[in-house]
This record gives sequence, structure tokens and C-alpha cells, in this order.
Amino acid sequence: MADLIAKTPCEGLLPLSVGTCTLSEVLPDAITSVSPQSGKTRAVSDALKKARGLGFPSPNRATGREGARCIWFAPDQAMLVGPIPDPIKGASLCDQSDGWAIMRLKGAGCVDVLARLIPVDLRASVFKRGHTARTMLNHMPLSITRTGANSFDLMVFRSMARTAVHEISGAMKLAAARKAQ
Repeated sequence: MADLIAKTPCEGLLPLSVGTCTLSEVLPDAITSVSPQSGKTRAVSDALKKARGLGFPSPNRATGREGARCIWFAPDQAMLVGPIPDPIKGASLCDQSDGWAIMRLKGAGCVDVLARLIPVDLRASVFKRGHTARTMLNHMPLSITRTGANSFDLMVFRSMARTAVHEISGAMKLAAARKAQ
């Protein structure tokens, strides 16, 4: 029988720094889908606040902070990133930890890098801290959340991690070359 070695989605690919930006991997304890039952969103939000200090997010928003964040994913669905949750009355929970790769792009030029790849206006005046969107990174489904003035968390399917790193690193190089001119 073969001995299996656990690897992270971006093993051997990150961290990567180009110009003013750094792309690194985020490794939470868990990624859990939280889906309130019909009419139970308020109760689920209250339970999350009591247990983790963060509520169920409104559409296109994220609650919490580093280490415990709840990210809107679809109507009546969010991803709890960080802690492994206890059961929540009135909600369906599903462990998604092995299905996703999370990367953090930080640095003064990160909006310029992402503008080459993502069809969303990410300027700070429009896409503020705590805003999140389900969109595309070129041809890949993506969840993007602004976590700071010059910081974004990017979630892609684990199977697309290598391609996402390739696409983002290429955009980082192009943005850095443009600044150097």
C-alpha cells in the first residue's frame, strides 16, 4: 500500500513576491458551508455570533476577521473559514475544506494586478473591506473578499489552484513591469 503525503493546494507554488505584491496561501482549520433552513437565517446568525463572534453575512459581504470569517457564497449559503463549527440548530453544515484553495494577494499594486484578471471594480471606493463577490478569474469560478486596504482573499476550487497561481503570477509580473517603465 502506498503511503500518502498530505499536501496543501498550493504546495511548492507559494509564497510568491513580485514588485509590490505578495501572493501567499491561507490555510484555515476548516472551510464549512453553512446553509440556514427556510426562515432560520436570523437564528443561525445569532448562533454564529454567540459561538464565534460573527454573524451570517448579507449578500456580497463577509463578517468576522482573520482566523474566523463567514463569507457570503450564494442566497442562503455562506462559507465559514477558520474554526471547525459545532452543530448549529436550523442550519445544514458541510465540510468543504478539501475542495478549496485560498490565496491572499497583498501589496500596494494588488488592485492593478487583479484588474487584469477579474471583471469586478475592486477600487477601495467601490469594493470596501468586508465586500465579497462570486465572479471569474479569467475562466475559473472565484470568490474574492477584500480583507484590508491592500489585501484580498481569493478562493478557487482546489483542482484549479495551480492554474490560478499561474494566472495571478503572470498578472503580477505584467503589473510590476508596467510600474518599472
